[in-house]
Amino acid sequence: MREELFISGRDIPKIDPLLKIWEFPIALYLFLGGLAAGILIFSAIVVLLDKQDKLPASARWAPLIAPIALVAGLLALFVDLSHKLYVWRLYTTIRFESPMSWGAWVLLIVTPLSILWVFADVHKLFPNLDLKYKILYKIEELAIKYRKQMAWVIIPLSLILGIYTGILLSAFNARPLWNNAILGPLFLISGLSTAAATIILFAKTSFERHLFSKIDILLIILEIGLIIHLIMGYYAGNEMQVEAVGILVGGELTTLFFGILIILGLLFPLILEIFELIGYKVPVIIPALLILAGGLIFRILIVEAGQLTRILY
Repeated sequence: MREELFISGRDIPKIDPLLKIWEFPIALYLFLGGLAAGILIFSAIVVLLDKQDKLPASARWAPLIAPIALVAGLLALFVDLSHKLYVWRLYTTIRFESPMSWGAWVLLIVTPLSILWVFADVHKLFPNLDLKYKILYKIEELAIKYRKQMAWVIIPLSLILGIYTGILLSAFNARPLWNNAILGPLFLISGLSTAAATIILFAKTSFERHLFSKIDILLIILEIGLIIHLIMGYYAGNEMQVEAVGILVGGELTTLFFGILIILGLLFPLILEIFELIGYKVPVIIPALLILAGGLIFRILIVEAGQLTRILY
């Protein structure tokens, strides 16, 4: 009897035949990370422009969501981990070529910064709040004193956070649907759009609501343009990319992609926001919630569709 030894990457656990190992928690984290990044970017810009009193929803109220979203996103990541006790190993080194390393370190810095950012306005938001402990008042004083310095740090870190969620996926060469440089900017624009929608929900004045409606209209148009560019890029690619995009265009996820994401998550709220700006009475909650739902569905679709594609030689 002749024995032969076969060595193949196809026998690695959770790689093949289990091709789908990223489930809803990953898509949720990508959504929450982009949302928090967008909110912090808008808030920091408003503070640097000294427009806090004119734009309180973007400067003070919406940022309350940022640390909650970041902590919830981190919990979603932790739930998805197979070896939870070894999460600390992400912080034993910095690998500049690894998007996951960038994301881990940026999250480690941005999360406490987002909490400090909220502390700077805590008594303007809740005048009767008693912080009880002296150290909390000290933290508030420091946050107020160095708020503009924090803003200058928050903007680049939040931009990295918003764009890295797409770069993380695009770095997977073995997944043709993910391996596209447009995903980084697309995820950033989508995160900014969901952040603008959140600010619209918090806005108390028509001025702030209309301002962020205009911003969101621009962002939605940019997002649609990037999605078109993404699809065209796949069709201009190799055979595997053409086959991969077929899942979204003419395949099993076409209804979700065009019917739910493109029409209900982008085009419909875009039309509603335009109508609202030109004077029609449109409940702002409808387009805002549709944009938020569309942002989450977009990430679910990309994560799901990407795992259905693979390179076979």
